[in-house]
Amino acid sequence: MASSPASTRGRLFIMMVLQFFIWGAWLPLIFGYLPSLGFTPGQQALILNAFPVASIIGMFFSNRWADQKFAPEKFLAFSHLIGGLAILGCGFTKDFTPFFLLMLVHCLLYVPTISITNSIAFANMKNPEKEFGIVRMGGTIGWILAAWPFTFIFVNWSAVDAANPSGLVDWLGTALGNPLTGAAAMAATKWTFIVAGLASLALAAFSLVLPRSTPKPPAAANAADAVAWKEAFKLLRHPYLLVLWLVTLLDSFVHNCYFNWTGVFLGTAREAGGVGIASNWITPVMSLGQIAEIATMFILGATLKRFGWRTTLVVGILGHAARFAVYALVPESASMIILVQVLHGVCYAFFFATVYIFVDAHCPKHIRSSAQGLFNLQILGFGALLANSICPYLLQDVFTEGGVVDFKGLFLVPFAVASIAAIALALAFRPPTAGPGGIAAAGSAPH
Repeated sequence: MASSPASTRGRLFIMMVLQFFIWGAWLPLIFGYLPSLGFTPGQQALILNAFPVASIIGMFFSNRWADQKFAPEKFLAFSHLIGGLAILGCGFTKDFTPFFLLMLVHCLLYVPTISITNSIAFANMKNPEKEFGIVRMGGTIGWILAAWPFTFIFVNWSAVDAANPSGLVDWLGTALGNPLTGAAAMAATKWTFIVAGLASLALAAFSLVLPRSTPKPPAAANAADAVAWKEAFKLLRHPYLLVLWLVTLLDSFVHNCYFNWTGVFLGTAREAGGVGIASNWITPVMSLGQIAEIATMFILGATLKRFGWRTTLVVGILGHAARFAVYALVPESASMIILVQVLHGVCYAFFFATVYIFVDAHCPKHIRSSAQGLFNLQILGFGALLANSICPYLLQDVFTEGGVVDFKGLFLVPFAVASIAAIALALAFRPPTAGPGGIAAAGSAPH
């Protein structure tokens, strides 16, 4: 018997929750965990760059190969089974070589599943324009949910037992009031990989109950895809698209500086220049950004209509600048640091989401997917690669002296980059006033 549309949407929603729960579980805290294992900044960069390198490979090879050689749900099950075991293994090793190889295996298998889950969702919707947004919101919720197990994983349970609380309320207050600190908190960070691995194995099993579909025919798709990529790169001959593409690289760099440094900054003691937030509250605090992202996405359409492309994009970049300015100038105010996390919604929706919408509206229909991929090269690939290569070195060598981090000087770097990017976009980004398919409609698209 065929599944009802509501049942199908429900399964697709759960698929998205698990898909992004995996990534959200290990990413926020890995940046502070790797130095605690004794890895050098160069070794940290290699591990952190496994994901952007996998993203770049996926843009051109693995995504297409997965899409054409396997039924999507079978590839999803296989990838999350092997990738889940790999990320699980990261929680049980402290040696660089096995850690790096396990992370690389996980990323090479995980990255293609981001597009595969989208393909599965689109293939099983009658009205994607109305349904996909709700289903994809499951991914944002999954990322948020990934933060909350660590509220209890990073608890000093020995202290809780010693306090002998009575009743649920007393027990809960005692548990949340006794976080792990120092080396014990760092050691417990291995659970981020264990939780991610378990979620990946759960999605591998859940993939078996997803709607069935068939792989795409390879020959025609390969030829068409190669032509589309060439034409997509030719779009950069349009000055406004080239400006946006280059600014996207800068914004992605700044965006990944946030992930590289925020967890460390939040967890560093106040006397050492940090915020001094308890270890079990770091990921929940950072998840406020994703909560704000949901709210911001609801007003994005009205914002674009009222202010236009350039202003909306500039505000998105300035959100980064404002957040790092607060980090640099008022680190002693924990309430301000926590509150400014909501700017993540502005940064993501007003810039990255707007870039995707702009590309869809202004690029020829027959190469829109490749044009989106062109910008994803900057967002998921080169921008992250740049940040993950530079950030460990800046944090641990350039802005650290005598074991104390100069967070003010550190955060002024992405503040300056974001400010320059916003100014460049404001001065040089002049898109045509055209609707969907704007380039083609203006008669200037390269063919």
